[in-house]
Amino acid sequence: MKTCSNMAADDRVKRGEESIIQEALNKDYFVARFHSICEETGLSCTPDALNNLPWKDIQSLTLQLLLALEHSAMCDLTPRYSRATALNDIQKLKSAVLSETIDPSRLRPLLTSAIACTPDSDIWECLHGAVPGYTTPRQEIASPSQQTPWSYNTSSLANSSEFRQDIDRVLKAELGALYVGLPHFHSTFFGGVSGLQAASHAVFKICTEGKDALFAADGWKGWPKVAKQVDVLTWFADITEKLAELSKDYRPESAQLRRPLAQPNKPVQGSTAERKLDIGFVSDINAGKDTRCQWSDILVPGELKRNPAADTASKAWLDLGRYAREVLLAQDTRRFVLGFTLCGSLMRIWAFDRLGGVASERFDINKDGLQFVFIILGFLWMSDEQYGFDPTIITKEDGRRCIEIEQGGQVQLLVLKRLMKRAPCIAGRATTCWKAYRENEPGVPLVVKDSWQYTERDEEGDLLQEATSTGVINVARHYHHNTVCVRGKSDDIRDNVRGGLDIRTASNFCPERLAPPSADTSVADASRESRSTNRPGVKRTPSQTDASMPPSKRVRSSKAPGSPHQLPNRVHRRIVLRDYGEPIYKASTHESLLAALEGCITGHQSLHEVGILHRDISASNLMVNEDVNNPSWPAFLIDLDLAIREERDGASGANSKTGTRAFMAIGSLLGEKHSFMHDLESFFWVIFWICIHYEGPGKGRVVARFDKWNFADTSDLAFLKQGFVLKEANFLRMADEYFTQYYKSLIPCVNALRKAVFPNGIAWTVENIGLYDQMKEILRAAREDGNKMLC
Repeated sequence: MKTCSNMAADDRVKRGEESIIQEALNKDYFVARFHSICEETGLSCTPDALNNLPWKDIQSLTLQLLLALEHSAMCDLTPRYSRATALNDIQKLKSAVLSETIDPSRLRPLLTSAIACTPDSDIWECLHGAVPGYTTPRQEIASPSQQTPWSYNTSSLANSSEFRQDIDRVLKAELGALYVGLPHFHSTFFGGVSGLQAASHAVFKICTEGKDALFAADGWKGWPKVAKQVDVLTWFADITEKLAELSKDYRPESAQLRRPLAQPNKPVQGSTAERKLDIGFVSDINAGKDTRCQWSDILVPGELKRNPAADTASKAWLDLGRYAREVLLAQDTRRFVLGFTLCGSLMRIWAFDRLGGVASERFDINKDGLQFVFIILGFLWMSDEQYGFDPTIITKEDGRRCIEIEQGGQVQLLVLKRLMKRAPCIAGRATTCWKAYRENEPGVPLVVKDSWQYTERDEEGDLLQEATSTGVINVARHYHHNTVCVRGKSDDIRDNVRGGLDIRTASNFCPERLAPPSADTSVADASRESRSTNRPGVKRTPSQTDASMPPSKRVRSSKAPGSPHQLPNRVHRRIVLRDYGEPIYKASTHESLLAALEGCITGHQSLHEVGILHRDISASNLMVNEDVNNPSWPAFLIDLDLAIREERDGASGANSKTGTRAFMAIGSLLGEKHSFMHDLESFFWVIFWICIHYEGPGKGRVVARFDKWNFADTSDLAFLKQGFVLKEANFLRMADEYFTQYYKSLIPCVNALRKAVFPNGIAWTVENIGLYDQMKEILRAAREDGNKMLC
């Protein structure tokens, strides 16, 4: 009798093609295992034997077969459906077999097809038919009600060149729908400018008077008949100067002087990639055409298009959004950015904030001259707060920037010493961190973190306070948290930043663009009842008692979903932490790096033991402290914004989850329900990424092959990653080629981690709590033995 190997070989000769699966089946000992089982039980080596085998043998054979299929799927040879679907089916079936939640009869057609050496396409069809829909938590593909959906924004990029064609695609996804034509937009953002309404009417009246009137029946004097960019820029700068001059007698004493600046052919300084700005309003009243302008100088960016038809999302709107991103990144206290588009003579005013972008109704400046004057004077006279700067961050006479918090019933002044991190995005959490200290204790470092959380999400400050009070180690310790207040209200987007503007009134509003809300919410959000102080910028929270006191029990409500088109909202949170360090990629030596990684894994394990899952392991969230005078943890995790309590059944309350794609686990990219195993895999990707992208402590570089990871489709990225870890020989060859010279000596250590995280080249299909200690032991051995380890 021919063996399966002989039959497959003959069949390949007859068909003139290669059977990838049959090669894998023989290589992975599936056939030999089947023959061995049959011989042990006295059955003939035919598919009929499957009807008489006990469950343990069916289980063993199926797992061996699925391993072979997993290898075959990585070769992109699934003819009837995608690799993503194939691997998803494999993982589902593997989980069902391991958990014994599947009827063995569902497996027999698949096993029969493999034993009978049928064509690969038939085996894939049998696989698909065998998948029941039972899964273990590790491999479960989460439903929208269970998992925070993953979204992509420009802060998700790691070590990227940020080429425009790549950034534009990501920025479109980040901004989502841009809503235009909102009524009352002008009064919302300009209505608070002192004296603006009366001054606009008075100045416009002057513009219409006299033989040489600036505005006549056919529009503004000097407006170019053919709206070429250079001509419009010249006209715009000139008319703005004239309006500023005419309004001098009406300008409030409190108004600071601003001016327009047009430098369309000169790159603005401070971008990762070269960016040019058509026109904008700046704070430097002496700025001219030869001034080297920085993004930190831009108050209001503007975008000009000669064609009125360019007033679209793919043209003028996206261009302006690109400028707004640069402004927000360069100005660390900016909450939102106002801007404008001028397409032909059609003008819109824009606001970009942490939910995206909204705009006014469009008007023709040559028909509505009064509105144009109102807008220009508004941009010239606005206060810093009206421009979008955070009024709760106070600049003292000596130049120090400070915030006030209430701790233990006492007001404390915290000095912001320097900026540590500013997320380069528009819509999203937009995390900003400063190194800080108490005014009377400059030697004790603190970290102030501002971010914009979805209102439905658990407060990060509450989770940190809980972790601190329960004795979690190697996680940044809680000192204080509050919801930021501006003008006596919680600083959220919908009601505060946008002043209650309703996107449902936009001329292009479409309900289908809104994601359905999460069913699981917490009462600890911006809308809850809370005692407030009379000081601006602070809303009382439970953390205003002593930091060492345990938090009170919080009631969690599971609300039924409301409208399927619930409007999104984010709220401005502020956290103060007692631990300060540097990102792990700045560790001064290999030994420090490995020790820090081990310490952070310990921190993750400590969190896991109290029921908190981090879910956002990245190179920026692992910290190292090498300063012997710094009382912070030697190594610790930060950022619990995406963390959840592991006993939960529903989603995290956010309409979207962001993360750094380079460090996401393969299963996470494929949509699996998140577990601690995914986070442990992310630790591997962190050290993998560091070894490729850093030529020394903090000396980053861009590697074109891996820059693509920032922009690849999530399924494609999952398979790119799988290709690196599948086979040891390929991994070692890749590491030798791409690891920097500084980190080549860590190849044995990283490879050992690979084998622990990906046994047989494939991620674990069951939860293995022992992986914590296994990974830590590898790191410890590499450090203690000078990286001489047995692999």
